Amino acid sequence: MRIARWEHLGVLGEGFVVDAHVERFPDELTVLDVLRMGLTELPGIADAAAAAADSEPARRTPLGDVRLLPPIVPPSVRDFVAFEEHVEGVVRSVSGGQGVDAEWYEFPTFYFTNPHSVIATGATVHPPVTERLDFELEVAAVIGGVEGSDGSNLDPVEAADHIFGYTIFNDWSARDIQAREMKVRLGPCKGKDFATTLGPWIVTADEFAGRHDAEGFLPIGMEVLVNGDRIGIDLLSNMGWPFAELVAYASRNSRVVPGDVLGSGTAGNGGCLGELWGRAGTLVPAPLVEGDQVVMRVEGIGEIRNVVGAAIAAPRIGPARTRSRARPGAPVDPSYVSPAAAH
Repeated sequence: MRIARWEHLGVLGEGFVVDAHVERFPDELTVLDVLRMGLTELPGIADAAAAAADSEPARRTPLGDVRLLPPIVPPSVRDFVAFEEHVEGVVRSVSGGQGVDAEWYEFPTFYFTNPHSVIATGATVHPPVTERLDFELEVAAVIGGVEGSDGSNLDPVEAADHIFGYTIFNDWSARDIQAREMKVRLGPCKGKDFATTLGPWIVTADEFAGRHDAEGFLPIGMEVLVNGDRIGIDLLSNMGWPFAELVAYASRNSRVVPGDVLGSGTAGNGGCLGELWGRAGTLVPAPLVEGDQVVMRVEGIGEIRNVVGAAIAAPRIGPARTRSRARPGAPVDPSYVSPAAAH
């Protein structure tokens, strides 16, 4: 099944995508409500939605008449870096390093990005002022509820049950800003948090039943095109860890909750320009500029497309001030009583 959010005639809709139309959830449920209820409740919700649309035709709208929104307003967004090939190339372009650090192989690392900057397919991306605008081709798992689980300290088998579905994820990146930030040994932050595309919808995990290999990887095709030219193509199964293990790691000494989004990290073989720049030692293909169109397609999920708009210059913040490092005076002895207080 496909789960979506949309706008039609100024009204927000949330529900199913069925063939060439959308159907609102019954009882005005939201996507987050349905995620909390979990996959086991979904067939009944779908039947109720269809019945409601049959009796009230306004609840069913042609897909071509709606403007798709991000399929979820996520409580949090974790983005992993799970493709070795991507790491090999992008490390060279961002930090000038060579190869993959040994620590990458030990556990699946992620960072938290901005859930308030999520945009939909069809939206115009307005980056910060940057000379190295890039895309990142990814798939994301969306977490759903599982009865009796609070989403903490899951093992991989339990974690797999918490994957409600998948969506396409584009982690837009300003590589020059990112490179500067990473020199401080923290981040990325402003090099990435200005926009993340999710969409076009969430495809439920049961749609991929039987597609996983013996180790739990999902061998579905991914590709990205810029202005009609294919830049990258890969298989999702080239991740270093299957999604269930990413979810399990995210839940370690923590929690994953319904609506959380976990990105796979960028695909290899041209999943981003930064990887190609690192391998070539030059900015070829060229960084994205205003007017460029980026299209991403993932087998079994669909397609997202965005156009790069004008950069937005932010208010200036000056550099750090050199401070004196003055300290407070010596601590007061707690046993000391001033002469005034003694009288």
